[in-house]
Amino acid sequence: MLDPHRYMSSEFLKDGTPVTIRSIHPNDSGGVLDAFNRLDRDSIYRRFFRLKKELTATELQQLTHDDAGRVVALVVTTQTKEGELLMGGGRFVVDPADAPQTASLAFLTDVRFHGRGVASLILAHLILIARNLGLVRFEADVLAENQQMLHVFRSSGLPIEQRRRGNVIQMTLSL
Repeated sequence: MLDPHRYMSSEFLKDGTPVTIRSIHPNDSGGVLDAFNRLDRDSIYRRFFRLKKELTATELQQLTHDDAGRVVALVVTTQTKEGELLMGGGRFVVDPADAPQTASLAFLTDVRFHGRGVASLILAHLILIARNLGLVRFEADVLAENQQMLHVFRSSGLPIEQRRRGNVIQMTLSL
C-alpha cells in the first residue's frame, strides 16, 4: 500500500519543466509563505474566499503538516541554482465523522506558475492516493469566476456533478 505521507514522484509540467511531486513537510513553510506573499488580491480571494494579508501561524501549520488518516498534502517542486523551489501545493481532507469516503480539496499555486499544469498534476497524484486509500469522491467549492480551477477539475477525466449556490460552484468528483 502506498504511503501518502512519504509520497514522491518525478514528472514534467506541460511545458517540459522537470518537477517532483512529494508529500509536504513542515520545513516547506518558507516556500508556502513565499508563494502566498506573491499572490495578488484576486488569487487570495479565489483560494480563501476572503481577502487576507498574511497567513496566521495556525494556518501555516495546517498547510504544511499532514495528519495521518485525515489530511494528505502534496507539493510540486523544481530544482533551481538556489535549490528546491516550491511551485504549488494541493491537499485533501477527510472528515471521518461526516463522510469517511469523501475528501475536500484545496490548491495553492505560486502566481509565477499559473497556467503551467501544476494544479492538474497535483490533482492527478491526489486521485491516485485517494483511490489507494479507498475514497470514492472529492468535493470542492470553487468561486464561479475561478475559471482556471474549474478547468482543472473539468479536465480531470473524472465524472463531475456541480451545483451552483450564489457565486460558488460546489463540485463533486467521483473517483
